Amino acid sequence: MRHGVAGKKLGRVTAHRWALFRNLLTALFQHERITTTEAKAKALRGLADQVITLAKRETLHARRQVLNLVPNETVVKKVFDTVGPRYAERHGGYTRIIKAGHRAGDGAPLVLMELVDRPETPKAKKEKGKEAKGEKAPRGKKEKAAAAAS
Repeated sequence: MRHGVAGKKLGRVTAHRWALFRNLLTALFQHERITTTEAKAKALRGLADQVITLAKRETLHARRQVLNLVPNETVVKKVFDTVGPRYAERHGGYTRIIKAGHRAGDGAPLVLMELVDRPETPKAKKEKGKEAKGEKAPRGKKEKAAAAAS
């Protein structure tokens, strides 16, 4: 039985686990969507919600507490300027976990972890015809010799 045992160790010592959480939090708030394993995402979910709750306070003490968890000043500025006010009317549940298959190397279950209500940025589509038809790089010996001769 695991009465009173909170959190997962993720096969790491405490210092390594906290370094992992800091890196994942920084990436999550910088990109607002990350791909990671299911266990890491579930362990990170509570910390991400805690950071956003602190960002909603907008006090110096809250900013220093977030800086302790997210050691990147530009990301902390983004959290307090854009992410915190975005969730001002929301009471918890700031992250979403979407299953994304399994990793090819070891079969670990992968998930997309993203902030709820994040602004969608559509990817730029290439124009068909103009950019798609470019010079191809030489692949074989004959093509390389022909490219070098010209």
